[in-house]
Amino acid sequence: MPVPMPDTRELTVRPAAAAKEVHRVDKTFELRRVSVRYGDNPAVKDVSMDIFHKNITALIGPSGCGKSTLIRCLNRMNDLIPSARVEGELRYHGEDLYGSRVDPVQVRKLIGMVFQKPNPFPKSIFDNVAFGPRTIGMKGDIREIVENALRRAGLWNEVKNRLKDNAYGLSGGQQQRLCIARAIATEPDVILMDEPCSALDPISTARIEDLMLELKERYSIVIVTHNMQQAARVSDMTAFLMVELTADEKTRYGELIEYDDTSKVFTNPADSRTEDYISGKVG
Repeated sequence: MPVPMPDTRELTVRPAAAAKEVHRVDKTFELRRVSVRYGDNPAVKDVSMDIFHKNITALIGPSGCGKSTLIRCLNRMNDLIPSARVEGELRYHGEDLYGSRVDPVQVRKLIGMVFQKPNPFPKSIFDNVAFGPRTIGMKGDIREIVENALRRAGLWNEVKNRLKDNAYGLSGGQQQRLCIARAIATEPDVILMDEPCSALDPISTARIEDLMLELKERYSIVIVTHNMQQAARVSDMTAFLMVELTADEKTRYGELIEYDDTSKVFTNPADSRTEDYISGKVG
């Protein structure tokens, strides 16, 4: 497990989120032989891939292949698990994400997270969105910050007259969009989404997918999903991970099988295992 970093330090690179032109060469993350262990047990082994700026990158694969473990490496949430140890090289805008000068709290400020199940705080709608900006001491009118975040999350028109109401009164789809608004209120650079639609109905899922396509104009997005159609609809790049067994066949771990443009992965995959999974032959 990486040694905890002092809270007084922060990332020295602030990404240029307002760049006018974005090309596939603009890398948000660079992973080189990244592995994760929980105690003595490998969870993910030797993952190497680049995640690009203002793209939607989907991680797909069967349960237990390490998708959630891998995405949590990107904002150092695995640091919160005492037995977890991250190995290899992981760079964020060229800077070592696990370097000695990097404060994990600052990492999570720049790299927001939306979880599988909507998890609003037991507060008002307004206070849910205002929580992050207040905590980090963001400058500006808090009411304007909240409104802008709710607008970007496509929720403002539905809640503008009930901002003092408890967030638990919202529908499941609205709660998930509220969590997205909460994540973007602090002006992150990246949004990580771990199965954000698995608990939602088809209509709410479609709204979240439309929202992702709008948000990628401002943010890099990485999404974990079991929904092949969703990955094909929204993502620019797709990584397929598979469950493998250690030599003694006692421990399962995740391995990256293929990573490419989504259109190629779904129409002309390079590995037969990818094709078998996407076609439903295995899973």
